Amino acid sequence: MIIVKEVATKRDMKKFVSFPVEMYKDCPYYVPAMYGDEITILDEKKNYNLKDAVCKCFLAYKDGKLAGRIAGIYSEVENKTAEKKLVRFSRIDAIDDFEVFKALIEAVEEFGREKGAELIHGPWGFNDTDREGMLTFGFEEMATYATNYSYPYYVEHMEKLGFLAESKWVEKKFGIPTEVDERIRNLAPRIEKRLKVVDLARTMKVGAILDKYADEFFETYNESYGVLDGFVKFEGKAKDQLLDSIKMAINERYLSFLVDEEGKVAAFGVMLPSMAKALKKTDGKLFPFGFITLLKAINKPKELEMALIGVKEKYKNSGITSIIITNIISNIIEDKIERVESNPMLETNYLIQQQWKFLDAEIIKKRQTYIKEIAKA
Repeated sequence: MIIVKEVATKRDMKKFVSFPVEMYKDCPYYVPAMYGDEITILDEKKNYNLKDAVCKCFLAYKDGKLAGRIAGIYSEVENKTAEKKLVRFSRIDAIDDFEVFKALIEAVEEFGREKGAELIHGPWGFNDTDREGMLTFGFEEMATYATNYSYPYYVEHMEKLGFLAESKWVEKKFGIPTEVDERIRNLAPRIEKRLKVVDLARTMKVGAILDKYADEFFETYNESYGVLDGFVKFEGKAKDQLLDSIKMAINERYLSFLVDEEGKVAAFGVMLPSMAKALKKTDGKLFPFGFITLLKAINKPKELEMALIGVKEKYKNSGITSIIITNIISNIIEDKIERVESNPMLETNYLIQQQWKFLDAEIIKKRQTYIKEIAKA
């Protein structure tokens, strides 16, 4: 017998956050999300994404034992521009049981019907920095800080439920060169001189940069990523929430932040020290000792994850990314970084994939979202 219960108490929320950690405890490839972020996703005082979204979380019990979880997100921002009303499913994890998956999806469908939604799709999060997509290839590769891991049976159950493929991503492992490609190394200083831009990451700390240029950072970010699938614009206090979470994670060695002669943001790029192994070791918890483990991973990394590249519209196709790539790759070589892996890149986002054409790469993971119509009650 399967019973689905909406998360309504702090105790329920702890079960919701802890369930995948327990389910994947023997899986070497799973990486937990940050516990402190997940435990507050229903807290309007701490999760500012709830200003423009409604979220419900559900737990599924089979014969009295916790067997799965799922979140439903109705995004006002997404549905302002969508031709049809959508509800997202997120944070889906469950045992290998079709009926459990069915019950969880039906709970989100019912939530969607209450909001007038016509389609259900996911896994999507609150915004583009939240975990999204379901693994379809690369089940024997460790997840990154920013990505979900899931067993192959997830895909089987989604297809059996009648879902169709929606957005698709690839993730790549990059070879570490012994020197920066000569073409881009020679091009970068010429572009820098012509565009009259300077890289603030050479002389300023991350916190100082983001404090001074926060609004322009998000303007550039929203402009660069707004055309991508499932994008939800960062506005209001949700911007502060993201900045607070990434300040600690950024190492200036792998950041490039370009401003023009007027002091306006032109472009930025960042690779993050991989926190995957640190999070796995601490089950995603920073306290009491996880914070120290995480800081070691950030300050003295051996592995990096490609995170963001943002370019203002006026500088697109100007070659400005050659500056970013040269600056970061130079430090990667100097610091003897052992592994660089991308986070998900849309298969259709040829521009971002071309930016790293100077590095040898192989696809190691694929993921996608799913979509289907919500049956009428």
